[in-house]
Amino acid sequence: MGSENDMAELEAASVPVTHEACRNCANPCDEGHDEYPAKFGADYESEMRGSVKPYHRQVVISTGKTDWPHDISDEKDTLAAYLTDAQNELSKKHKPKPSHSQQNGTGTEKEPVVRLSKQPEGVLRSSDATRLSILNGSHTSCSTETNQQTVIVLPDYIAVCDVPPSKAASVSLWKSALDPAVDRFGVTSEGNTFQTWTLPYSCVILLCSHKKRDNRCAIAAPKLETAFIQHLQHAGWSVDTQLEDLSCTGEPLEKSTQSPEERAVEAIRRLKVIGEGGKHRALVIKNSHVGGHKFAGNVIIYKPQGSGIWYGRVTPHEVDAIVKSTIIDGKVFPALLRGGLDISRPGCQSLNDW
Repeated sequence: MGSENDMAELEAASVPVTHEACRNCANPCDEGHDEYPAKFGADYESEMRGSVKPYHRQVVISTGKTDWPHDISDEKDTLAAYLTDAQNELSKKHKPKPSHSQQNGTGTEKEPVVRLSKQPEGVLRSSDATRLSILNGSHTSCSTETNQQTVIVLPDYIAVCDVPPSKAASVSLWKSALDPAVDRFGVTSEGNTFQTWTLPYSCVILLCSHKKRDNRCAIAAPKLETAFIQHLQHAGWSVDTQLEDLSCTGEPLEKSTQSPEERAVEAIRRLKVIGEGGKHRALVIKNSHVGGHKFAGNVIIYKPQGSGIWYGRVTPHEVDAIVKSTIIDGKVFPALLRGGLDISRPGCQSLNDW
């Protein structure tokens, strides 16, 4: 559950936390979970909260793979390499906009804005960083053209399709959706042929599977994927491991809106109807190195409301509790928390609240 000090510190920062146990099974467990090897070797001694490097956005690029070169930005002529170059070239030109969690459905700031005088370790605000975290993902492209990719942008909760791996496309993607100066749902740039949709899922779950960085992640990810699918389906959810038909949310935002303000209003409207009638869907994707592989299994959970929760030391034993308390009830487990983006939610009882 986490120490009483952890609980109090996070609650004082308006982070919705759960007082439930991280495991719903007995210890020792007789549930038949798929165990990690005896010599798995995760770090259970070091302080874990605060081990997430601050970032403004995170992108997950479609590759259809579950393992990649040691450093994905070193692989020539890939979107990861071009985006890394674009970030290095363009990131110093603008300051970030206000945090996503500080905006309402019109894309304007709420008044008054509640700010923490001092953030606890691991409680991050997207507005405090400009870094773009670039990941490769196991999902395949939604584009019909074989040389175009689909980029999931988080915590914005959008997917940008039809992005070719080129310098020009990376610069255009940066200017339309990734620049910290751009609002949450991006803008329509002149000459831009991208198509952008909001994600039709009640949560997105990222599982680090990057074997060439650390074999522990490659061991943990498939076991965690199986456990999440099992427990989510038991809770009545449907689970995808590939991006399904994004057009179920309507036309691309580029076609259905004219101004950035209209785009934000329409995107929020689409996100707020996710899960209506109790029909919840989750997307589970394996991804490249996120840092902190000694804390494997690494799990990141994003929600439509704009929060990202980073958990470490997750085994299949904890998945049932995570599904019930974090995914369904919107509460954070302090004992598993490496960090969280925009998880401070003043006035909210849950990360599921708008």
